[in-house]
Amino acid sequence: MKAIKLLSQYRQGKLNFQGASLHSAHLKAADLTRINLTRADLSHADLSNTDLSGACLQQANLTNSNLSNSSLVGANLSEVNLIAADLENADLRGADLSGADLRCANLHKADLCSANLTDVDFSGTDLTSADLTDAKLAGTDISVAETKGANLSAASWEQCERKQESTSHHWVTWSGR
Repeated sequence: MKAIKLLSQYRQGKLNFQGASLHSAHLKAADLTRINLTRADLSHADLSNTDLSGACLQQANLTNSNLSNSSLVGANLSEVNLIAADLENADLRGADLSGADLRCANLHKADLCSANLTDVDFSGTDLTSADLTDAKLAGTDISVAETKGANLSAASWEQCERKQESTSHHWVTWSGR
């Protein structure tokens, strides 16, 4: 699928693009709030400055994608592949990244406040100056990441319960025990 077709259909009210093939798509600065891109291929895509607030990107492939300065507030990114992705200055407040693969990703100055980072692979990840206030980190080893200047105040390593809600987007929510 071409980026222009996705944007056209999105503007007409379509939200469901599950499994879409958008490899190397140019979606810079697009408004894609609440879009469903579950299992979509967005590898090498330019999503910088894009608003993906409330989006569902569960199990999507975002390898080598550019998400710098993007808003992913409250987005479902569970089990997403973000290997070597650029998320510098990204706003991920309240996002669900449980089970995500963030190896070698750039999260420099990212806002991860209240994010669910349960069972995330941070090997080689740049978390310098990232804000992880109130983040859920159960099963996550951040010692394998660069964390200089990161804010880990009130971060929790307690187990979180994941539960599926019955909505059209199959949102995953979590709650601490």
